[in-house]
Amino acid sequence: MVIWTLAKKDLRLLVGDRRAVVILLAMPILFILVLGIALGEDKLRVTVVDLDQGDYAKDAGFPPKKWSAMVRDDLEKTADIQVEVLSLEQARNLVNRRKRAAVVVFGPDFSKRVSQCSFLEGGINPFDRNGVRLSVLDAELLRDETQATASAIIEQVAQVTLLRVILPWMIGRAFEKIGDPSFLDLLKKQEQVPPPVKLFLNSPFVTEAQKRSLSTSLQDALQRMFAKYNLTGKTWETLTRPRTAPPSGNTAAPAPEAGSLPAISPEAESGLLNRGDLRYQTLVPSYTVMFAFFLVLTVGWLFVAERRQGTLKRLRAAPLSRSQILLGKMIPCFVLSVVQGVFLLAAGKAIFGLNWGSSPGWLLLVVVATGLAAMGMALLVASVAHTEAQVAIYGTLLVLILAGVSGCLMGDPELMPERMKVISRFTPHAWALDAYSQLLLRPQPNLVLVAQACAVLALFGAGFVALAWWCLKLEGE
Repeated sequence: MVIWTLAKKDLRLLVGDRRAVVILLAMPILFILVLGIALGEDKLRVTVVDLDQGDYAKDAGFPPKKWSAMVRDDLEKTADIQVEVLSLEQARNLVNRRKRAAVVVFGPDFSKRVSQCSFLEGGINPFDRNGVRLSVLDAELLRDETQATASAIIEQVAQVTLLRVILPWMIGRAFEKIGDPSFLDLLKKQEQVPPPVKLFLNSPFVTEAQKRSLSTSLQDALQRMFAKYNLTGKTWETLTRPRTAPPSGNTAAPAPEAGSLPAISPEAESGLLNRGDLRYQTLVPSYTVMFAFFLVLTVGWLFVAERRQGTLKRLRAAPLSRSQILLGKMIPCFVLSVVQGVFLLAAGKAIFGLNWGSSPGWLLLVVVATGLAAMGMALLVASVAHTEAQVAIYGTLLVLILAGVSGCLMGDPELMPERMKVISRFTPHAWALDAYSQLLLRPQPNLVLVAQACAVLALFGAGFVALAWWCLKLEGE
């Protein structure tokens, strides 16, 4: 009964502290709001300068337009890509003013060079270890060296698009050559060809029609061998479409392979916030975890006030054990942390369209486990800090450093390098984020991993409480 009396007293003090309400409830919503808007447009803007003169020879009516236009079409068909076409002067001006990280420039001979790309002797080989060689194709990438990351992303998008455009063209042309009479002329000169085949090819009694029939048979055999691809296709779409593809009316999606689970992809609404966007599936849990540990400031200030007023000294003089006093302090901390976590997840759903996933009940377990760890850390800081300045310094540094190490500050821990991911395992934040990522990003979360993360969080909380017990210096001892 005494413990509950102490707990209710401290809970009233914590709830009545306006600083606590602002820090624990309002600030995380504000952070998520600002970052959700500041993350930029939903689409990646790729700026293009098209100087291509379209000097190319059509091969059986292909391509239907100049090659730079084919590349632009592929970019525009790619999800979340927005193509912007500018003049060369505009592009250079924007890059110099840091308004564009990178610009793809197609030179006057781009179509001519792409048309000459081939696996055959005398053709242009546009590839190397790093991808497509832009200079060989009369193309370049204007880049702002001060925006290395953004320009690298645009470069990789351009590389993938060029690969999707050029490689099918080269494969389709090479496959056509198998049915060309010149291929049979080359074949009969090869020493490795079996004598019966060579005799057939060199026989004056074999007509050209029969030779063409052999070429067609070779093509058909290769096509049947690689039945999952249409080797006559000269675009990525036609190349990757099986020759035995189902009729266009059959739009049933193929069943996912065993073990492969797509991430939760909530549909975003239009507007400033883009409610329901995937970004909130990482932002909301990241800042929910981060601000759960800001409890150290509120609890620390409460302890300092009680030390200054002599409340702790009077409690120690009362017939109360240290465990009763500590337990009376723990309960309100834990309750406040759980209420904060539930509130932020509910606000995330109401304000930002957060998808709670397929196992929302487990979210409460993660909130409780995170609350245990946050409660323990709050008591630990409160036990070693004796002034409000010390609480502010110790608490703020500890919370921000742990949030940075764990990836909470970044909004997405997957952006961290592997070494930092290993180091983050020593923080409770990282384990909480692991549990949230399973529940909020996977349609079928691994509940074993969630339970494991919750157990580790509980161990963190127990460890912090044990240290607080050891460090706590009650007045009058």
